[in-house]
Amino acid sequence: MLNKIRSKWAAFEEKHQGSAQFVMFFILSNGVTALQLILMPLFRNIFNGTSLVETSFQVLPVGTGADGVSPFYIFDYASGALPEGGGGLAYFLAVQITLAIAQIINFFAQRNVTFKSNTSVAKAAIWYFIAYVLITFAAAALQGFYKAPIYHLFMETWGMGTTGGTIADVITMIINSALSFWIFFPIFKVIFKRVPENETEELTA
Repeated sequence: MLNKIRSKWAAFEEKHQGSAQFVMFFILSNGVTALQLILMPLFRNIFNGTSLVETSFQVLPVGTGADGVSPFYIFDYASGALPEGGGGLAYFLAVQITLAIAQIINFFAQRNVTFKSNTSVAKAAIWYFIAYVLITFAAAALQGFYKAPIYHLFMETWGMGTTGGTIADVITMIINSALSFWIFFPIFKVIFKRVPENETEELTA
């Protein structure tokens, strides 16, 4: 049965390479997202027991917020536990460590399984890192609009407390993952090239 599935997939991949890549990209991306949904609450619980929660991390101000007075930070993690505060440096680290682990795994999985790239790992890694940084900045800026309302809704408005905080963790990770999904696929198509074996030998000669 397994061999039959493999042979059918191989035939589909040969005839519809682009579609096959997208399907595999989708499957692996969802696996990485599932990992993030596990890691994010785990890291947040670890850091919540430290003084990092009360350490403000608000950097890169760009204009003002919705009130027209307070500065709008790209990375806006005010001190204090959510939802009253912004989670402080504890929340920032929980998010960034989760994303870093997920994206390292995603890099190798997508390169080797989805695109079967045989070009330079170092060059691909450099472009991947640049894309990752840009997406991180974009995702952080967007969090300034939805993070606080989501946590307030589940933890305060609906009175779900820590359970609501965990649900909000999951939602924020899903939003981050959705953003990465639609941006990374076209980038991967460019940086994860597969060239004929004879060309690979010439490049490495």
